Amino acid sequence: MRYLTPRKRAEGKGAGHAGTEHQWSMMVSAAGLAFLVPVWLYIFGRALGRSREAVLETFSHPFPAILTALVLVVGMRHFAMGATTMIEDYARGTARKMLVIFVISLSWVIAATGLFALARIAL
Repeated sequence: MRYLTPRKRAEGKGAGHAGTEHQWSMMVSAAGLAFLVPVWLYIFGRALGRSREAVLETFSHPFPAILTALVLVVGMRHFAMGATTMIEDYARGTARKMLVIFVISLSWVIAATGLFALARIAL
């Protein structure tokens, strides 16, 4: 016998039974990216078109390197969460599971590749 009322069992949960955690994490990462990306675009734009040595010198400093790493990690995590939501809305069954695994793996591979390249530049 359940001693919880139907309201208590449903409180804080939507139709997906995951609550609002996913929505909040998307909003937090979007707000973070809203501050990170313009600054990163300014730094990246200044380095764009310069010689290889000048670009390596720019990204060997701590601030541009850390900012680039943050944009990569937060951006790819935001991409994975958004793409997963889209896939969950439109795909079903095994295809859904395979697409979610692919999207999450792709985002981690892109982030890892970018961080590796950044480490090679910065160190």
